[in-house]
Amino acid sequence: MTQFFLGVDAGGSTCRCRLVDGAGRMLATEQAGPANAGLGLDALYTALRQVTENTVRAAGLNAEQVTSIRAAMGIAGISRPGVRAALEGFAFPFASTVFDTDAVIANLGAHGGGDGAVLIIGTGSIAQVRVDGQSFRIGGYGFPISDEGSGAALGLSAMRHALRALDGRTRATPLSTAVTERFGHDTARAIAWMDQATPRDYGSFAPLVMDYAEADDTIARSIVEDAAGHIERFIETIYERGAPRCALLGGLSAKMRPWLRARTVARLSEPLGDALSGALYLAGLPARATETLI
Repeated sequence: MTQFFLGVDAGGSTCRCRLVDGAGRMLATEQAGPANAGLGLDALYTALRQVTENTVRAAGLNAEQVTSIRAAMGIAGISRPGVRAALEGFAFPFASTVFDTDAVIANLGAHGGGDGAVLIIGTGSIAQVRVDGQSFRIGGYGFPISDEGSGAALGLSAMRHALRALDGRTRATPLSTAVTERFGHDTARAIAWMDQATPRDYGSFAPLVMDYAEADDTIARSIVEDAAGHIERFIETIYERGAPRCALLGGLSAKMRPWLRARTVARLSEPLGDALSGALYLAGLPARATETLI
């Protein structure tokens, strides 16, 4: 019987799925809404079943072929207590189904299934490293205690500066004025927002911080330079821990790259594939099929 491989990248905003044959040839790909542990286990399972069934249907596989699929799913939030065990108890119609974090599959994809590291800079930040076949992470412990260099961290720093500017402890800049404008320049409204704000809410200020930094706003530049320093240290640590390669990923990575030192940028590698490629490797697809994965 022909072997098939199915990979899922289940994240906070979208869930993507890809099905290939044993040679790595694309058969179908589908995308749906959020599918992460924060939704709750039942909702997560429903989302995973829906996107995988849609992908299998799009590929035109029959029931017997479905039972030969080897699947792997990288899921945001799977490290939460009890999530992995619950997922392993759910029923999927495949020959095998394995689970890991979304960072693990991103790392496998970026390095063709081999050793290496990815530093993911988005709303949060985390480094995922694989050395001698063993995976571990650096950082990524959650906002606000961690997530250094991330969009949420940029937003938090911007809010701190804006509030200090409002009460006169520091000089207002165009950045602080733009931030407090969202709250009618009213400290009480800003505090009420902060009582409910999520990392994604803080991260919504990141584009503003980057734009004003590029326009030479003094405070915005200091915030971005501090974030760049954290990213530099991440990368240094990745190589100190033995990674042979490092790729910079995430929604904020392109914006932050010009703020890094030239010698740091020179050490970065371009990703060979994406997170779905990594999920397929995790499922067991041989690395020789890399050229047809994306």
